[in-house]
Parts: sequence; C-alpha cells; structure tokens
Amino acid sequence: MPLRDLVRNGRPSDYYIYIPLVPVISAYVLFKRRNKLFRKERASLLLGLGVMASGLGLVVLDRLSQPGLIGHAELCAGGAVLFLCGSYMALYGRGSFRKALFPFMFLAFLIPLPIVWMEYAVTALVAGSTVTTHLLLSAVGVPFVQEGSVFYLPAFGLEVARECSGVRSSIGLVITSVLAGQIFLDRPWKKIALALAVFPVTVLKNGVRIVTLYLLSYFVDMRIIEGGFLHRSGGFIFFGVGLVLLGYILWFLKKPFKS
Repeated sequence: MPLRDLVRNGRPSDYYIYIPLVPVISAYVLFKRRNKLFRKERASLLLGLGVMASGLGLVVLDRLSQPGLIGHAELCAGGAVLFLCGSYMALYGRGSFRKALFPFMFLAFLIPLPIVWMEYAVTALVAGSTVTTHLLLSAVGVPFVQEGSVFYLPAFGLEVARECSGVRSSIGLVITSVLAGQIFLDRPWKKIALALAVFPVTVLKNGVRIVTLYLLSYFVDMRIIEGGFLHRSGGFIFFGVGLVLLGYILWFLKKPFKS
C-alpha cells in the first residue's frame, strides 16, 4: 500500500500524518447524505467507464515509470480516486455524483503534494512567522537584534527554524477550514476566503507561541525553552488558538453581506 508506506516511511513524516483521516471523513459525509444521494437515477455508464479508465491509466503509468515513494503514492492515490469516482458515476449517474461532489473532491487530500511544493510552503511559513515574531516582540517592548530568522534577545537568542513552521498544524487547519466552509458557508468565495485565512492564522499563532515561550523562559523558568513540555509538545495548545481564530473568521463570513 503506497499511502501506508508514505505515512510510515515518508520524510519528513509530518507532511503526511493526516492522510489516514481523509477517507474516514469522506465516508462519513457520504453516509450522512445517503438518503439524498443513493436514489434511483439514470446511470452514466460510458462517462463512468471513461473516468475509471483514466484512473487505471495512472496506475499503469506508475508501474511503467517506477517513480520514488512520493511519486508512487501520487499516481496510485490519484488513480484510485478517479476509479472510485468513475465507479460511482457508472452505478448512480452524473446527477447523483454532482450531489456527492464534495466528499469525492475531499479525497484529493489523499494525493500527497510533491516535496518541492511542501518545502515552498514551509519556507513561506517560516518567513511569515519571522515577520510576526518581529512585530509581536516590538509590540510587547522586548529589545532584540534580528539577523534573518534569528533574534538576539536578553539572556539568549531564538531562531525561527523550519521546525517552527507549523506545517503539520497548518495542514490540519486547511482540512478543518474546508470542512467548516462546506458545512456552514453558502458562497464559494466565502469558502475560499476561509481556506486562505489559514496562512495568516498559522503565522500569527506561530509568532504567539515563540514570544510566549521566550517570555515564560525569561521570567519564569529557563527550562521551558530548553526542552520543557510547552516547547516540545505544546503545539496542540496553539493549534487550539488557531482553531479559535478560524472560528471567529467563520463567524464573520457567516454574517450576511449587503450587496
């Protein structure tokens, strides 16, 4: 199983730990909508077979090209998703598929992004988090000297490293925003806006985490920054902060806008 191998052996593993949740969420949405979806409609056999053939073509391409671990997972996952979509069309028709479009489109999260794209995302998150940290340190009145992503502060220095990018939590926030947008928002532009809000929310909560760790270490206990729980495993706390911020944005987008 290429996706299982990717989750277990992919490097860095943080990029792919969300994958097992994707089919579970998609299947749950399909189950909740079953009364509306699985009604007798005209089957789209030819269209379904065409989409299924496209999926099988990706699998054949994978066997012929023999790509690396990530490429193998991309082609196999993409082929499986297309084959599943085609099978549904062939059995239940194009009209039913349109009603079930979201859970099938959600399966696109199974297809891992190329490492190059993920590296670009990490670089952007580090840059954004560095700017946010600069602004927050200035706002609370902490003196510092900055060299790139390194801040020289009273008592010790801090670097906004790649491990501080929050890429794992940002992936979780993207998936959450897509689900929340589908459930609570009615306009496509609102759903897109909620998903795009993940980037500023992520860099803001990263900056808050970095500044909080510094202040607690400086004023309370240096062991916090040297490997304390909040530094090593406190990411879920600030992930919650990100969820709260996204919740406020969702609430704002739900409000009716005057045309």
